[in-house]
Amino acid sequence: MTFYDGIYPFYPLQRRPFIIDTSLLVAILVFSVLAVSFLLILPGIRGKSRLFWMFRIIISLFIGAVLVALNFTGDWAEASVKANASYKSFSNAVVSADVGLHVGLYGINITLRGNPVSQINETIDYNEIFSWSENMDDQYADALERGLPNPILYIAEKFTSNSACGLIYQYRYSGRFASASLWTSFFCWLVANILFSMPVILYAGYMMIVTATFIFFSMASFSTIYNTYPCDFNIGADSFRTNYSHSFWLALATGLLSALIGLMVVLLGYLFPVKMREAFSVALDSEDEEGHTEEGYLNKGFLDGVICDDINQMRNSKEPQQIDTLTQL
Repeated sequence: MTFYDGIYPFYPLQRRPFIIDTSLLVAILVFSVLAVSFLLILPGIRGKSRLFWMFRIIISLFIGAVLVALNFTGDWAEASVKANASYKSFSNAVVSADVGLHVGLYGINITLRGNPVSQINETIDYNEIFSWSENMDDQYADALERGLPNPILYIAEKFTSNSACGLIYQYRYSGRFASASLWTSFFCWLVANILFSMPVILYAGYMMIVTATFIFFSMASFSTIYNTYPCDFNIGADSFRTNYSHSFWLALATGLLSALIGLMVVLLGYLFPVKMREAFSVALDSEDEEGHTEEGYLNKGFLDGVICDDINQMRNSKEPQQIDTLTQL
């Protein structure tokens, strides 16, 4: 006992909590760089369109950043409880600690923090990650070998394949479908931004509605967990159950924002097509108001074709004066 400085035999030093997921950090940095880059070119935009352009870029990058970040956040659902529980196996020591469970689309985080942190000559501050990409039974066996505290082992056992709760199947498959829907919505968001830079603003609005639809699909997929028989977690004399957390509500807010933008673009695209193209800087200055409509584009293309045919016929008949007249037209 003295050799391990108060730590129970065969137990390694406690793991410290991580600060932030590296994948989430990369996503935030990439979109932050994009936002700063676009803001740096704002002085080159003249007139009232500068404010609209800035608002449009910031909102669009916010939606894209959220769609990517939600795949890597670990708080789609969470629960916590303050309890007095046995600390480790083969010991009668009881500690007062805050126990937390955080569920993401790719795994779970189980936290254990002492209250106070220093108890029984130890610093009780754990944050253990269990990923769906690896075998949960093997991860649980590794946790047993490392001698993790009993509250962490108890919660992790609920997610093994031998558990009567069957949480591993519910959370893993619902998380996979939710993640696939989020990535699909991200690619729909990319297509919508491409269409916004073309004279097809109406279809860009449709793609924003599709983006919102797939966000709602991801939420519906994750919500299937709560349609099954719930499984309570009992720590000491207290129990808790997971509920929706920050990432779930952020996905809901982003989906509503995308749907609102899409509906507004579609509605205004039908009512004011010319002004919408001007607002998104896709209107051509050399064309009149008739040319901005679909009929105008068709009529202009038809007339151009007729004139080209006449010019070709006159070239064959060698009538240079009429060719010059049609060329000027």
